[in-house]
Amino acid sequence: MLKPAAELKAKLATNEPVIGLMATDQALPFLVEICRNGGLDYLVIDREHGHFSDELVSHICQTGRLANFPVLMRTVSCEDSIIRRAIDLGPCGLLLPCVETTTQLDQVQQAIQMPPRGRRRPGGMGNYWLDNYQYETWKSDFEEHFIVIPQIESQTGVDNAAKLAEHPIVTALGLGPYDLSADLGCCWDPEHDTFLSALNQVKAAADGVGKKVWAGTDARALHAKGYTFLWIGTTTSLLTGAIGETVRVIRETEVLEPSRNPSEPPPA
Repeated sequence: MLKPAAELKAKLATNEPVIGLMATDQALPFLVEICRNGGLDYLVIDREHGHFSDELVSHICQTGRLANFPVLMRTVSCEDSIIRRAIDLGPCGLLLPCVETTTQLDQVQQAIQMPPRGRRRPGGMGNYWLDNYQYETWKSDFEEHFIVIPQIESQTGVDNAAKLAEHPIVTALGLGPYDLSADLGCCWDPEHDTFLSALNQVKAAADGVGKKVWAGTDARALHAKGYTFLWIGTTTSLLTGAIGETVRVIRETEVLEPSRNPSEPPPA
């Protein structure tokens, strides 16, 4: 079965923090090992804004499966051929941008599930781990574990959050905070009352059906507000922050004079 996805779902069923990273402009297979060794729970490869090739994404997903570490993918859209091609590359799940209606999720469901449940045609470099492509094998080893996270990035999505959360393929609701704030007319003001009200509405919708909300990037603040499915930033932002903090500490550290032998005369 799709073991990394099944184990990630099991973590989401608890109240423990589930923490991941978004790779938008820097990604490579070795990043899977870095994330795992750093104590993260998952990695998202961003193909909505990223420029990664099919071959690279498939290798990253393969590395994740072999390391039993969940690799998800954010797609460009919910369009049928996009979803089918994304699954061909072997991710454990999909992050779907700007989902507003259950009709979009119905379309995704058709692209995930094999006939007679849907229109999926398995294949591609990322599906060779399956023993076979029989209907029931695909259902039991893939469909039942695959992760789907629709991102809510508009007022329409907020208004339909309860219906989206109830959809059978949805693992968790996702937030697209920047785009959502832009659609709400308060870009980028994360403390604006309208924005906070929208977040509360989305969280209430997910809580109502026992599902989580995927949210970031200020993971500490979000965790304090009750969010547990978190992402902490992008590869580039975290690396830049770590470098900047190291440089700052070095520059602000007081330099001590070298010790000298008391028997030696002081410098002239």
